[in-house]
Amino acid sequence: MNNVVEIDGEKAVIAFDPEIRMLRGEFVGLNGSADFYAENVHDLIAEGRKSLAVYLDMCREKRIEPRRTFSGRFNVRLSPDDHAAAVIAAAAAGKSLNEWIVGAIRDAAETDHPRPKA
Repeated sequence: MNNVVEIDGEKAVIAFDPEIRMLRGEFVGLNGSADFYAENVHDLIAEGRKSLAVYLDMCREKRIEPRRTFSGRFNVRLSPDDHAAAVIAAAAAGKSLNEWIVGAIRDAAETDHPRPKA
């Protein structure tokens, strides 16, 4: 993914903010907000390190878990036609709808977790 960077073990999404003409980074997977800005990539990484350190220090002081936990479940709302198309594609691949969706998400997110057994 070309707009995701890892800084000190945490992933951040990077975007360009045209209103202020700066790069903006925002850590994902944290319980709170930790964003950062800079005019170039080198400075953005440095600002990201500072922002993350401040966030983690605050979490330690307040005894807050810094990272979100994920249950592994979420609801997806889509049109009946898209739902039917997904069921057909899963069946054609010899997979359950859940297995097919997990594979599609992993492919789109470029993760390297082991695939579920069919």
